[in-house]
Order: sequence, then structure tokens, then C-alpha cells
Amino acid sequence: MKNIPGRRSFLKATAAIGSALGLPYISKANNNSVQAQIERADFAPKPVGKSVIGLKTAPIAQVRVAFIGVGNRGSGHVKLVHACGAKAKIVAVCDIQERYTKRTKEWLEKQGVNDVAYYHTKVDAWKEMCRRDDIDLVIIATPWEDHVPMCVYAMQQGKHAATEVPAAYTLEDCWKLVNTAEQTQRNCMMLENVCYGDEELWLLNMANEGLFGTLTYAECGYIHDLREMLFSKTDYYNMWRIRHNYARDGNLYPMHGLGPVAQYMNIDRGDRFNHLVSMSSLEASLSEDSTVMTDPTNEFHGRKGFKKGDMNNTLIKTHLGRSILVQHDIVTARPYSRINMLAGTKAFHMGYPSHFSRKGQGHGFLKDEEYKALREQYKHPIWAKMKDEIEKNGGHGGMDFVLIYRLIDCFNRGTSLDMDVYDAASWSSVTPLSALSIQGGNAPVKFPDFTRGRWKEERKLGMLVNV
Repeated sequence: MKNIPGRRSFLKATAAIGSALGLPYISKANNNSVQAQIERADFAPKPVGKSVIGLKTAPIAQVRVAFIGVGNRGSGHVKLVHACGAKAKIVAVCDIQERYTKRTKEWLEKQGVNDVAYYHTKVDAWKEMCRRDDIDLVIIATPWEDHVPMCVYAMQQGKHAATEVPAAYTLEDCWKLVNTAEQTQRNCMMLENVCYGDEELWLLNMANEGLFGTLTYAECGYIHDLREMLFSKTDYYNMWRIRHNYARDGNLYPMHGLGPVAQYMNIDRGDRFNHLVSMSSLEASLSEDSTVMTDPTNEFHGRKGFKKGDMNNTLIKTHLGRSILVQHDIVTARPYSRINMLAGTKAFHMGYPSHFSRKGQGHGFLKDEEYKALREQYKHPIWAKMKDEIEKNGGHGGMDFVLIYRLIDCFNRGTSLDMDVYDAASWSSVTPLSALSIQGGNAPVKFPDFTRGRWKEERKLGMLVNV
């Protein structure tokens, strides 16, 4: 395989191309300039602890769980932890809005759960809760900007942390998660539910068994028209999500599509993300929709100047030479899709709807009977073993329940978690790196190595060997 050019070669090439096309080139004179940020994007600070790869804790017969944020996603997590029965105990619940803690209290009491502490109203009530000495795990489902400070504080108080996606959205915060986990020797897992989907685990099994041959490229994304929710004054606390679209451009939410692909390709387990290039289309949908809103009291009524382009395309190159296209579009009428396309030398899969083809098959995909047989042959055992529980508890087709069950079960058995802080940092870092690429005229940007060299160690995912 040819050597991958270095960062300075990328920047020189970008400057030359930009000059030829009349594009602006950022001077190196300012150390805080975009180019300077690009040049130091892959900087790795000195470790302050030891690696948490493969981190295990003593088995916890009943995991004591606390929640920060029980609005949209958090309320579902409460129900799924409760569905784990004696494997877990809900100890405490916190939300800035009392209506959500009250709603959770009412639901739990209907289930016969009465010994739960509730925290609300005060901005820092979650800190008070995290200082309790009867908590093993804190599950966080709050606005994106709160994930890192809450994870860090929970780990510093001796608790394991599990956070909704994305785990972080700046490089500095990605490193805070890694360094704190290593320093405290506590788990910090991003709750990427799609990695537990029936289709995704099926593909993971086939990739692991070699049916795809040598993996060469993938396409994935998050295509989901969220405009109604974005403009709603109640769906997101303080309309936090649309504020990100107003303030930033880049791939703001890559992990639903990228997480499973990273697992198919053993990212940070024998391969790693090397660099990316990102570009966005013009922004039009939110600006146009803001002009036809019926509520003139909405602060985004008639608002212009949204920075996030309607479609973001981010192309990632891995160390082994694979390519991954990650798309993000939450503002057009394109039907929902995570794409979930995977290509190898022997087979190909395309999602939404799912289709599979083999080498030598010719035009078209497998017929229905052949496809169904393949799904049954490589179906992940957890979806067969827990069929009734998955159907009963659900959550995005069942993947939410499998995620929470696995999280609790790993603590019960004292095994390492399926995903670790390095996965959280690597997948989340796509957002700030894509923003840098766009600001630098679609320049290539190197990924930091959050594992500090240990990505070279081949290791199996827990979902493949420890179910």
C-alpha cells in the first residue's frame, strides 16, 4: 500500500489548489488561525493515567443506576433499566425541569418502585446527585454541551458514565473524556444504540466471518427530517438543537451511521481513522422554513444565517486505506436512512431497505428466499436469545433495549463494555474535524490517536465473543 501523505503535504496541496481556483487560503501567521488548528488537530497530550482498553470491574450483582435528564431519551432509558429487573436498581433521578422528574416518579411508583431520590430545579442538582455513595452508573441524556462536564464529574466521583450521543463535540472535550477515564479508571461509554440493531449486528457477524472478504469502503449517515422538532419550543429544552445548526457547520451527528461501520472495520482495533475531508451544501431549508412559521413569538421566526448546510458530506480515509462517506441531512424531505452500505471483495450490502449481493452474482441483489436464509444463518445470537424481551420492551425496533441490557449485563458479569471511551472520542471527533475541514476550504484534517498507539492491537468486540 502506498504511503499516505503527511499533514503538511495536504496543506500545501490544498493551498495550491485553492490558489488555482481563487479560493481563500488561511495564513500561518496567526497561531489560532484555521490552518494552525488543522496542523495541531492530531496532537495527543501526555497521558495522565493508564489505558482503559479492556477495562473490567468486579462483578456487580445489581447495578445501582442514576439518571441525569429524563425528558425525551432519558425517560426511555429509565423504563429500559427497570425492564432489566433485579439486574439493576434505579437509585436517583435528576432533571432541571421538575415536570420530568415528577412524570418519572409517577411512572416508577406505578411499577412499585418507591425508594428513588429525585433532584430538580437547581442548575447544579446533578452534581449533588453524583456525590452520593450508593451509585455505580450514571446515565446522561441532556443537551450535547452538557455531556462532557457531566461525564467527567461523574467519573471523578467514582462512578461509571454512559452518555447519549454525541459524547463530545470539540477535540478538547474528547481528550477530557479519555484522560478522565484513564485517570479514574472508570468506564465512559457512548450510548450508540444503532450498534445493537438487528441488521447492524447481522452485518457485523458476516464481516467478522469473512463473507465480505477484504472490506474496502462504506457509506453511512443520518438522514432524518427533523425540521418540525427543531423549530418546536418544547421538543428540545431551550431549543438547544436548532442552536447548534445556527452556530456551526460540519457533520453535527455522525455516529448513528458511523458507529456500526467503525465496528465492521475494527476501527481502533486493528485500523483507525486517519484523516477526513468535509464539505457542506448551501443552507436553504431552515432559512426558508423560518419565514413560514405561524408563531411570531418563536425566536427563530424569520431567522436567517444558519451556518449548517443542508447536506454535509464527510469522507474519511482509514490507516489501511479504506474510505467511508458519512452524510448528515436533517432538513430536507429525503426519507429516513442511515444508508448502512458496506463493500468488500466478496460481497456488498446496501441498507434502507436492506439488500445483499455476492461476488459473481451479476446484476441485482439476492432473491427474497436467499436473503432471508442469510439473515437467519448470521443473525446475532442476542436477537434470537432475547426475542421475547426485545419485542416486549422495544425502543427503535428493539435496539434500545439490547443496548441497555448489554450495558447492565456487562457490569453484572464483570466483563469489559462493548464500547469504550476511545470509541466515544473517535466517533465524536468527526464533528469538530469536519468543521475545521470546511473552514479550511475543504482541507484534509488528521485525526488524533485517542488510543495513543494501541489501535494496532487487534481485539474482538464484546458482542462477538462475550454474549
